[in-house]
Amino acid sequence: MTRRIGISLGNIGALHDGLGEFALQIGTRIAAVAPQWRAEYDIAIDFHMQEKLGPLFGPDVGVLPVNRWQRLRHLQPEPYALWHSLHQLNKNKPPVGTRIRLVTFHDLNYLYGRNAFSTWRHGRRTRALLARTDQIVAISRHTAGDVQKHLGWQGPLQVIHNGARSFVGRPQTPLPGWEAGADRPFLYHLSRMSPSKNPQAIIELARAWPEMTFVLCGPPSQDAKALRDTVKLPNLQFHLGIDDAQKAWAFAHCTGFIFPSFTEGFGLPPIEAMHFGKPVFLSRLTSLPEVGGAVADYFDDFNPAAMRAVVEQGLARAAAPGQAEAVRAHAAQFDWDRAATAYLDLYRQLLGLPPR
Repeated sequence: MTRRIGISLGNIGALHDGLGEFALQIGTRIAAVAPQWRAEYDIAIDFHMQEKLGPLFGPDVGVLPVNRWQRLRHLQPEPYALWHSLHQLNKNKPPVGTRIRLVTFHDLNYLYGRNAFSTWRHGRRTRALLARTDQIVAISRHTAGDVQKHLGWQGPLQVIHNGARSFVGRPQTPLPGWEAGADRPFLYHLSRMSPSKNPQAIIELARAWPEMTFVLCGPPSQDAKALRDTVKLPNLQFHLGIDDAQKAWAFAHCTGFIFPSFTEGFGLPPIEAMHFGKPVFLSRLTSLPEVGGAVADYFDDFNPAAMRAVVEQGLARAAAPGQAEAVRAHAAQFDWDRAATAYLDLYRQLLGLPPR
């Protein structure tokens, strides 16, 4: 009898943020092995996701549409040997009769900076998720520690670091207004610019450092548009909704990448910058020291003078022989192929298949 693996994206509907990137990169690689697993092990792979994403992972996998009733009771015609929810925000339950229930935890960011009621509400929902989970993967050691410490999880837990795309060698398109001035120094930031990303610290640094240009990019979220429409500084630019070619240009031409986020389960943009050998400037909070390692510079204080000192010292360090190569080597360890292989190895273990 054919066994089935279900890969649930939940209500992910767009792929421009961290969860969407994770789903795309891991899902694409899992889908690529579907014909082999069907032929060798009689295992079929289905993706549970919004119908508008239907053809995303190709013709060799099944597609199960998400609907709101699955939050109460999820029925499918056939049982699943393994159901993998790709993120802990997925409110849909695994199908009734699922044998092994796996969840990837990206963060417990609700623990940081929310009011007491919001923290309680998110904690209650997350504990309900744990009650229907057999195995956890955390995308960082920091997240794994949070799950064990704050949720009391004592079951099986494995850390599998995310990968990060390299835009090196990709087509490049200058950002608007930069066609004739690509040699100007600028500090680059890429995020959705929600308060948790701490864009206000960058704005205050720009206000106090008029000689440096700051370029803030990201999807056209409500937070980002509000900042763009209300903050007007001659050395501060917002470019929203940029494409991959513009991202590649910004990474290649920036003087450094600045990311003073309060809460991160991982942090893909700093690694994308490090692929170019660029100096990165991170907060020393949550998972970012794990991602940046010894090659990054860290903010312990978000006072503009203190931040400027960190950046200036880091830019001086970046000019040392071999530093850019060390940054690139650090980034290379975060690889999507390696991450997907680790997930497939875990599937093999859980399903009793022979190891690779």
